[in-house]
Amino acid sequence: MTERATPTLAQRIGYACGRTLPASLTQWVREDLTGPGATRRYLMRILIPIIPVLMLFLLVPGPIWMGLAMMALLYLPLIYFTVALTNVYRRNRLITHGLDPELADARAKSRAEAERLAYERRHGRA
Repeated sequence: MTERATPTLAQRIGYACGRTLPASLTQWVREDLTGPGATRRYLMRILIPIIPVLMLFLLVPGPIWMGLAMMALLYLPLIYFTVALTNVYRRNRLITHGLDPELADARAKSRAEAERLAYERRHGRA
């Protein structure tokens, strides 16, 4: 029997809820947390599922703007803190899956190194 390269639907749902995937899916987890679109996927996992719950405020008697205002009072800080804690979340998920937390910053570090080398070449220090 061959090992799956991607998680099953049940594993994906568990992963989105914070469960740890089996070691055979470590490469998938690494790509999910550090690959292209990782931040977008993280934001979608947090911000989209809460919308139906917040829509319950639209059932509150009164003008529609009041329900929308109550939704905004909860959703806007959620967006702010979700974005602010992206790197913390990513590092924690890497650690729980047995990966190096420094992988979360690898892309930014390589970009900064390339900029530093370009700067040194432009200004005659290389």
